[in-house]
Amino acid sequence: MANYLIIGASSGIGKAIALQLAIAGNHVYGTFNKNEIQPDHPKIKYFRLNVSDENGTFDFLPETLNGVVYCPGSINLRPFERIKPDDFTKDYNLQVVGAIKVIQSVISKLKASENAALIFFSTVAVQIGLPYHSQVSASKGAIEGLTKALAAEYAPKIRVNCIAPSLTDTPLAASFLNSEQKKESNEQRHPLKRIGTAQDIANLATFLLSEKASWITGQIIHVDGGISTLKI
Repeated sequence: MANYLIIGASSGIGKAIALQLAIAGNHVYGTFNKNEIQPDHPKIKYFRLNVSDENGTFDFLPETLNGVVYCPGSINLRPFERIKPDDFTKDYNLQVVGAIKVIQSVISKLKASENAALIFFSTVAVQIGLPYHSQVSASKGAIEGLTKALAAEYAPKIRVNCIAPSLTDTPLAASFLNSEQKKESNEQRHPLKRIGTAQDIANLATFLLSEKASWITGQIIHVDGGISTLKI
């Protein structure tokens, strides 16, 4: 079975991906930052990691990795004029520089695999443009560019893809779904009339990591209930 590293595997989408991979028989190395978590499957091992820490170590990993998923993110929706430049910098450091540090630290382990894959996360807001999304869109727009650049640079050895969800029912988005009125309003904005779940996103992520996706790279794939392309 394969070895996978999930950065940010303690909750939400990262946790769902880790569990799906483990149930399929793979060895999963998940990281958490602040909230320590106990494994809910014998094939998942958790390790503390702060992606902003210059001294972070990956000595807990095996020599070969078949895939890496970078999940850390933030959703700070405010009017552009109220966002300080330092806020953009902090967001960029978490979502982009953190990803760069991780990938550069483990790239040799991915190269050692015969079927290696990288997965990043963006947001539907990058494509369609949404008010109050300037902070997250700036960082995730960079992630989409990084995805395509790395896919080109590491082809054919490593496949690199990016998933761009719409609003998903996870702890990260809890403040946007903490009432029935908010939930219903957000559901109605989507052509499929529901909010995405962590499982919806994990289903695609585990597929992209597998050999079934061996001819897919450099793609920004929207899992968004149809909101990015359909007007109904």
